[in-house]
Amino acid sequence: MLYSASTATLFASNRLSLTAGRMLDALSDDTFKGVHRLMPFDWAMLIPYFTVLIILSIYGLHRYAMIRGYSKHHGKFTGEPPSRFAALPRITIQLPIYNERYVVERLLEETSKIDYPRELLEIQVLDDSTDDTHPFTRALVEDYREAGLPIEYIHRTNRHGFKAGALENGLKTATGELVAIFDADFVPPRDFLMRTVHYFAESNVGMVQTRWGYLNRHQSVLTEVQSMLLDGHFVLEHVARAGNGLFFNFNGTAGVLRRKMIEDAGGWQHDTLTEDSDLSYRAQLKGWRFVYAPSIECLSELPEETYGFQVQQSRWAKGLTQVAIKLLPSILRAKLPLRVKAEAIFHLTPNISYPLMIVMSVMMLPVMIVRYYMGWFEMLLIDFPLIIASFVSVAAFYLAAQRALFPETWKRSFFFLPALLAAGVALTIINSRAVFEALIGYKTEFARTAKYGAQKLRSRDAKYRRRSGWLPYAELLAGACFTAITVYAINSYNYLAVPFLLLFVGGYFWAGFTTLWQEYQSKLAFERARELAADQVKA
Repeated sequence: MLYSASTATLFASNRLSLTAGRMLDALSDDTFKGVHRLMPFDWAMLIPYFTVLIILSIYGLHRYAMIRGYSKHHGKFTGEPPSRFAALPRITIQLPIYNERYVVERLLEETSKIDYPRELLEIQVLDDSTDDTHPFTRALVEDYREAGLPIEYIHRTNRHGFKAGALENGLKTATGELVAIFDADFVPPRDFLMRTVHYFAESNVGMVQTRWGYLNRHQSVLTEVQSMLLDGHFVLEHVARAGNGLFFNFNGTAGVLRRKMIEDAGGWQHDTLTEDSDLSYRAQLKGWRFVYAPSIECLSELPEETYGFQVQQSRWAKGLTQVAIKLLPSILRAKLPLRVKAEAIFHLTPNISYPLMIVMSVMMLPVMIVRYYMGWFEMLLIDFPLIIASFVSVAAFYLAAQRALFPETWKRSFFFLPALLAAGVALTIINSRAVFEALIGYKTEFARTAKYGAQKLRSRDAKYRRRSGWLPYAELLAGACFTAITVYAINSYNYLAVPFLLLFVGGYFWAGFTTLWQEYQSKLAFERARELAADQVKA
């Protein structure tokens, strides 16, 4: 859900398909002469093409609104709650896990260090694991309990409702007035609860969300790009929405919720893949106030594999679209300010840009042919404003987030902008499928994103990897198609379009080849491990 705008800009950028050579040829013609030569087929191409482009540009303009909102409201976030409890409330920490063998030990170790009165603390390990994570985690919990930690192990024999179902099941026995949630790959800071709990001294506060940080931000170009894109969400969007009194969402982890709010909003529901956003909007419709605390950073681990990154983003894209279908009618009927309703639409529907981009991909070559004979003036009149609305807005958005977060080193982010845009391209196919599945009501299971802690790539278990199937081959085919379009652009003197078309070529080829390479390496590692195990048995 975070990447749709970056991908949209790539298509907007291809409006530069008029070149210096063609412009010189057009100078001697009537500026609008090309328009008079257009045939019905030409209009059949251009009208939907520019309609889609305008829609994508509107989402691009929304990025400028987020930058403005951040600039206007970021001073409100002082990091100090307006009031404090005289007596601290009881808190339940919920740790939902599913086959997280490599990170669960770190999770429990860091959670055990959290500073909060032990008599007011309860920790629930909600384990839906089906592999050796189950006995391993149970043994860890027993050790911590014997050491005096107030921790409970809850294991389900089915994954009904997935994460939402696990959280719902844990609430049946939870004793806390407040509930803090951490996913398995998160590392909560020791003072997390003491810095968040006092926001709930105001009785109408239902949730406090903290900012995500990243343990492996500098691990690779992929993790650098992911951190930039997520920073845009946590640094700019949350501040702009929360500061302006607009609806924003709990991100499923690194936050604290009031149990009464969860129950009042209808509890955890599992008819969408983003149960966090679903609950967030239902709660805010009930009048609960959400608080964002960007000064509190909770570290996490980013996916280091291309397909893992794509699966995570696909789940978010499908889930957010499901929430839009489910709740937008109620939001639009509610007695809310128009600006709140408008922002909810922008927040819940940006992933529709992915199927729109598939349409643009199909139309790109015929539109380039149609526009070959059109004058250069239309580029200044139509194309250039749309490019500013979309392409420049994305670059400005993510650079603004980096400048706010890293004022001393933010300029290095310029070097990652091409990779950021290419990463958006890499999500086009899988997220279009996710959105289409949401629109037709096709249900799929909650696809976990494998995390490996300190494990090196070559030593990771193959069983924790999901097979990509047809996806990398579709991406390679798309890369080949854009290579052909690039060749056409060069042959027709559309040199200004070439750099942007190459982003598509690079994005699709990067996604396809890296996925296949990582799966091949995984297969080799699995075979080596099997041979080693066989040799040990013989010995």
